[in-house]
Amino acid sequence: MVLKKKKEIQVDAFFLDHHQLEKLQRFSKAEEQNLASLLVHCAELRNGIQQIQCIKQIMPLVKQMDQNSAGDPMVKACLDVLGETYFSLGAKNPLKKVLASSLNGLPGHLMVPAVQSFVCCLREELKTTDVYLYRKVLDNLASCMEDFSLGRACIKNLFEEVLQFLQKLLLDIQEENRKNHGNRIVQTQLMHDLLIAIKVSMMLIQKLQENIQGSLWKDSESFVWQSMCSLLKSCTNFLMDATLLQTVQTTSGLAVILFTRAMYEPVEELPSLISGLLLGTVEHSGVPAWFLRNCGVLCTAELPGWVLLFLCHGALAMLDWKNGSMGENGEKLLLDIASVLLSLSSELKEPSVATSLSRILVIWTNSALAALVSGSPALKIKLNGNSDIIGRLLEYIYTHWDHPLDAIRHQTKLIFKNLLQIHQTTIAGSNGKSDPFFARLIKHLLSLDWHVKGKYTSLGSLVECVGTENILQLDRTIPLQILDVMSDQSLAPYASDLLETMFTNHKAHFTSSFQEGTWIDQWHNIWVSPLLVVLCEGNHDQTTYIIDYYLPKLLKCNPDSLSYMIRILQASADANLGSCSTRGALGALMACLRTARAHGHLDLSNIMSSGLVSTECIKQGLVHQHSQVCIDALGLLCETHRTTEIVSPEEMQLIQFFMMYNLNNQSPSVRQQIVSLLRKLFCRIQESSQVLYKLEQNKTKQELVEKSTKMPPLRILQQYKDFMSSVCARLFEVLFPGSSHPTRFCALSILESIAEIFSVPKGQAQVFQLDQEMDSARVQTLIQCFASTFEEVKILAFRLLMKLRDVALNLQGSENLGLLFQAAIDLSTSTKPYDCVTASYLLNFLVYHKGLQHICLGKWLEHNPQLDENTSVSTVEKNTLAVIKLLLVNVEEEIFQAKKSLLQAAASFPMYGRVHCITGALQQLHFNNLTLVSEWKEMVTRLILMSYNLSAVVSPVVQSSSPEGLIPMDSDPESADRLQMILHEIQPQDTNDYFMQAKILKEHCKEESEKLADQSSTKNICMEMRGKDRQACDVTAQMVLVCCWRSMKEVSLLLGTLCKLLPSQTTSPSEGLITVEQVKNIGDYFKHHLLQSRHRGAFELAYAGFVQLTEMLSRCNSESLHKMPEHWLSCVLEEIKSCDPSSTLCATRRSAGIPFYIQALLASEPKKGKADLLKMAMKELISLAAPLNESLSVIPQVHALNILRALYRDTRLGENIMPYVADGIKASILGFMSPVWAVRNSSTLLFSALITRIFGVKRERDENSKKNRMTGREFFSRFPSLYPFLLKQLEVVTSTLNSETEELKIHPSLFLLLLILGRLYPSPMDGSHSALSIAPFVPFIIRCGHSPVFRCREMSGRALVPFLVATEVPHTALTLLRGLPDSAAPGMRQNAVHGTLLQAKSLFGDQSCLS
Repeated sequence: MVLKKKKEIQVDAFFLDHHQLEKLQRFSKAEEQNLASLLVHCAELRNGIQQIQCIKQIMPLVKQMDQNSAGDPMVKACLDVLGETYFSLGAKNPLKKVLASSLNGLPGHLMVPAVQSFVCCLREELKTTDVYLYRKVLDNLASCMEDFSLGRACIKNLFEEVLQFLQKLLLDIQEENRKNHGNRIVQTQLMHDLLIAIKVSMMLIQKLQENIQGSLWKDSESFVWQSMCSLLKSCTNFLMDATLLQTVQTTSGLAVILFTRAMYEPVEELPSLISGLLLGTVEHSGVPAWFLRNCGVLCTAELPGWVLLFLCHGALAMLDWKNGSMGENGEKLLLDIASVLLSLSSELKEPSVATSLSRILVIWTNSALAALVSGSPALKIKLNGNSDIIGRLLEYIYTHWDHPLDAIRHQTKLIFKNLLQIHQTTIAGSNGKSDPFFARLIKHLLSLDWHVKGKYTSLGSLVECVGTENILQLDRTIPLQILDVMSDQSLAPYASDLLETMFTNHKAHFTSSFQEGTWIDQWHNIWVSPLLVVLCEGNHDQTTYIIDYYLPKLLKCNPDSLSYMIRILQASADANLGSCSTRGALGALMACLRTARAHGHLDLSNIMSSGLVSTECIKQGLVHQHSQVCIDALGLLCETHRTTEIVSPEEMQLIQFFMMYNLNNQSPSVRQQIVSLLRKLFCRIQESSQVLYKLEQNKTKQELVEKSTKMPPLRILQQYKDFMSSVCARLFEVLFPGSSHPTRFCALSILESIAEIFSVPKGQAQVFQLDQEMDSARVQTLIQCFASTFEEVKILAFRLLMKLRDVALNLQGSENLGLLFQAAIDLSTSTKPYDCVTASYLLNFLVYHKGLQHICLGKWLEHNPQLDENTSVSTVEKNTLAVIKLLLVNVEEEIFQAKKSLLQAAASFPMYGRVHCITGALQQLHFNNLTLVSEWKEMVTRLILMSYNLSAVVSPVVQSSSPEGLIPMDSDPESADRLQMILHEIQPQDTNDYFMQAKILKEHCKEESEKLADQSSTKNICMEMRGKDRQACDVTAQMVLVCCWRSMKEVSLLLGTLCKLLPSQTTSPSEGLITVEQVKNIGDYFKHHLLQSRHRGAFELAYAGFVQLTEMLSRCNSESLHKMPEHWLSCVLEEIKSCDPSSTLCATRRSAGIPFYIQALLASEPKKGKADLLKMAMKELISLAAPLNESLSVIPQVHALNILRALYRDTRLGENIMPYVADGIKASILGFMSPVWAVRNSSTLLFSALITRIFGVKRERDENSKKNRMTGREFFSRFPSLYPFLLKQLEVVTSTLNSETEELKIHPSLFLLLLILGRLYPSPMDGSHSALSIAPFVPFIIRCGHSPVFRCREMSGRALVPFLVATEVPHTALTLLRGLPDSAAPGMRQNAVHGTLLQAKSLFGDQSCLS
């Protein structure tokens, strides 16, 4: 509803140098405008937009010149300058396109001199030899060939020079890339330059093909031929180079096919050559020598998968599939490409490559459609729906339509849609609706469960082919079934799209088949009536998603259905008011009206005045016990199709009525919706008021408004102002001290919206301004909100005060200001953690006050008169620097005291509050435009030093082997003695020798106690410490621990902020506030604490600061900093591997901070890169997690399992981690068999994380719900290496189960195997095209049913179902039942009988098996 701001176009102006201006000024005439004077005038303009207007005047002026002007020196000089200007402009500058467009209209007689001028300029460009300046030349070459006739003529003239330049450029970039190996920033820039170079080479061959043809083929020694060979060889090398970016390899694949097509003779044989390359059957004798010389590496039998993939892409994109121009060889190539792509789909699992493959399959289906138009009858048979290729493509679709990657799901939908069109093309002429292929597809799709997302898009595509009516004839309840699914948000968009396709198609069918008006009741019965029933009685989620996704589409298709809905719902609205769990007819009515009004199908004033919907009815909705009905009623008042629709007095009264009762709603989502809807209303008031102000000045239009609203504009504006004032009064009224959090959240959020929406540029008429409503009491009310224990409220109050800061600060007297500042300083050292947050927001507000230095800071800090004299320094910068200085002085003193007594510090002056306030002050300062650079440099150095000192004081506690129980809770002298001893000896105890040898604790304790008895005989220590105010205060273990871990947390966040906010000293050392050495030291600090802290709070928050550092390093242009994450990762992996007994890495507590450390290093890698660090780390970790040599120490294995678990759970690694899932499963299952408990424990946690990663977060309580399962075919196609592994493990597990003597010996991994296999389920779509047969699992799973453990027998029954094809179910069930022993048989085992019966029951109980 809010209007989008118009994007301002930025155009950089061009400048002419002294020499060019001089040349033009010789010919320019003051008395009349000629071309030279126009160009001089244009160059003098400093605005790019104005220059564009000026350039557009060139052509009209040129066209006035006569035919003899071609030899005029003035014209020559102007064309020279235009050429130089064109080539100097950046590729994205609009001036370049405008200039090209203007020069396209150049008269014929001026083309020759223009070409000469431009050729000279281009020749100069081609002399460039600096690799890092090549990009500008490439951009110029590309722009010359794009819709610029003059540019193309230049390149035609310089064709050989351009070819030579590109040939040299590709070799130079390749060499430069090799030299800069490891420098990712430079390499990324070179990769993008290389990509553009290949594209420009292709463009040259495609757009100027006539230059290559002709004499080229007669002489293989010609320069053009040699250059083409060189380009082909370079592109082949790029295609084979796995270290390059994937986009470079893809484009190289296109280039190889394009260049080969341009050079190969006879062209008819080219498809055979490409088929041979793809299938690895090229015979060298049949291939030209030049091809073998340049592309010989492609003629080998075994090409890597990605090379085949990109060659397939090149063939599909670069060859002409239309008109049957390639004959039978072309048709064979088309089928070969499909076969190769489908084979690759089971091998290439890396996300980016898998996405490319799906995209290339879409291109294949488009090419197949093009080829079928003029294809042979044999091709039509081979591409029929019943053919093998189409069958394998359907298998690919069924496997990938629920893929986690959205791009692959989308491509799969397109492949299916094209497949249907391919089949329709092959059966052209026959009745598609009764075609057995379509009938079989519909039957299979309808038999699938509705939780399969691919079902919706596929049915939608089928509806377009066969029509809705045909599908409804099979099952009339389909609309209701789809509506039932819509309680799941992940399925609701798919379901609504399918319903839209169906009802739109159905309406079109009725419209074309029946007379107007005769079909509407039938259509309503099928599509609208079920909807109304669900809206009245459905659960909360279902109705919400139907209203959001489905209802707008239905009303858009047939707006007239609204009157039918209102009629039906009004009839039962009084009787069916709904409840707290259902909407009832009243709620359904509100939802329909709201949706209709928001989409422009309803005028609220009309239906209220006509009595169709009464005010009382809306009031009932506004205070309904079902919160979503209240929201819909509010939405009806606030949301309109036009943002300038006038708000009526009735609507304002109803809004005020709503605000009386609903500001304290307990549901966060409802509160968010209330704020959002009221924001839309305020936007309407703002937008419509601007229209009313304009109408007030236009008397004729004013009369029209008065007729429609029955009120003059000024009166409406006054009503607006009164309404907004009363809303604000109500909101400030509910912000009294002690008001609830929901009320405060709503009131502050709404006030913030008002402040934002009604703040317009000065000089513009404004209907309402919040700052005019403010007084000192209201400002005080907002400041009191800082005291809330909810940080959300503090943030909202702070943001609102920032918007009103001029008024708010002016209303603060010096006395009040002093009290607020004193309160902030006192709160910053409170023992209550939330008090320091209050102090931070209060200080961040006060630093905007100009008098802060004189009124408050003068008491504590030495006054610096030079700062007052320097007027260029902003108030905020001066005050922030002074506040940070004051806090720093205090915290340095407190650290000094804490070194003497950490207990006293914890009880009286915990230091974390001061540090939190420093971090908060730094975060709101803009470091791009600081004035006091030297002072800030000194401050940063002091802050870093303070952080290290504070950390040194508190780190022994959080690094202790048992930080939580470090200090005894009781206060008798003996325990106090023990406490003192611990504080003296605090050092981490669980080093790696913890696993190697047992500790003898008793003797150790006895010796320490004896030592302590001597020390403490002089004084009696009590657990009561005296604070600053000399009041006795109890110190508990929690107080010391909270003080220490929160201090560590704040130090970490401060150091992270310093790295993130401050410009690193890499571009100009004089301007940077932090040095490279400081950044390295901060990195080492984080490494030390993440790897040694034992307290979760400490290392989790150190991780938060470390992430800020690693993200800064990944963007940094300093090579030494850029390579640090890689160095750190190598070091920590080496330390884990070494298993040094003296290592301080924590092997308990799930490896403590080590997984966090490695997560931060890997997650900061650039998203578009090759993820080299991830690959290196995963390779090392997986080799440690599943060691081949069992004699190795278990500590590295435990660390590796714990780190892998953290990485598989990290959402930032996304799909990049999926290729390693299969290895993780193997490691966890093998780890389960370890004799060491620590390894088994870590393996269990890893296995749990992997199950979630593979099958998704648990979405239903039912363990057997299909929402967290996948088909057996999909599972093994995504993780093919698990097929032989699971089969082998299952064989090992079941080998002991049939033996009488070993019946009770349960294999450790049996449960894990059945857990995975039980998560799979059969699909009616399973066919015979799957590469992996799942039949071998069946006998082993049946044998698992004989296990003595009840849970294993139960799970084996469930696991059997997905491994049986539907046709085998009856036979398997009979075999199971026949295998039951005779009741009189001796030695009958009840467990085996029970397991067999459970398996039979599972087969009969599964609907998909029975069908």
